[in-house]
Amino acid sequence: MPKTRHVDPLFADLQVLTTRRGAWLPDGFYLDAHRHAHGQLVYAAAGALATTTDHGTWIAPADRVTWTPPGFEHSHRFYGRADARVVVVPKRMCDDLAGRPGVFAVSQLLREAILALTGRPETRAGAHGRLLAVVIDELTETPEQPLHLPEPDDDRLRAVTDLLHADPGRSSTLAELGRAAGASERTLSRLFHAELGMSFHRWRTILRIHHALLHLTNGVSVTATAMMCGWSNPSSFIAAFTDVVGQTPGRYRADHCEGPPRPPG
Repeated sequence: MPKTRHVDPLFADLQVLTTRRGAWLPDGFYLDAHRHAHGQLVYAAAGALATTTDHGTWIAPADRVTWTPPGFEHSHRFYGRADARVVVVPKRMCDDLAGRPGVFAVSQLLREAILALTGRPETRAGAHGRLLAVVIDELTETPEQPLHLPEPDDDRLRAVTDLLHADPGRSSTLAELGRAAGASERTLSRLFHAELGMSFHRWRTILRIHHALLHLTNGVSVTATAMMCGWSNPSSFIAAFTDVVGQTPGRYRADHCEGPPRPPG
């Protein structure tokens, strides 16, 4: 991940996001790698969000929120015109939440509490503290969502994942990718399980769904998204997407797409 913060022409938006805890950000807005002494929840009430740490990348569409505990270096990228909300969790309150980054489903109560915390000033003493307690209570009752894409340390495995990051729709088998990376299929299969905790097929499916979420948010059709992300037919894409995200891509697109289709990329 980048280690240096660059001057950004959108610095005014960044100032709003970090000081007022909310801002509308343009498609592709990127916040360089940084860390906090406190915990942080980032929620895209519209659009989608990718949070990246050394442990991998988490995708959060508008029905998910990302959690980063104190001390983890992380970066953010926003997709679509994003209504970005940031909730700071003081370190003393972080013990009730996960000790590693993650993505959680957003209930109606959690959504309204986040919007209230980030969208209006505190009018009664202690009101924000009480809302934050509601947020933490909701998160402790909410299961994590399987939208985490872990990244490897092994050079051979990273060579394979880099090829797939460059072209998520690539249909190469693990054996074919192994020849390009200089490792056997058996070795790579073992490394996927040992380092990433999942099979090659599962890792590639999550990668493709990450990209599918972003295409759907940008208004690309379900059929076109399926083809762009490597599925041979829409029905297999719909089944895989529903299994991971918990709703069909058509429903997700209807709920989260804003405006006419835009070119992917």
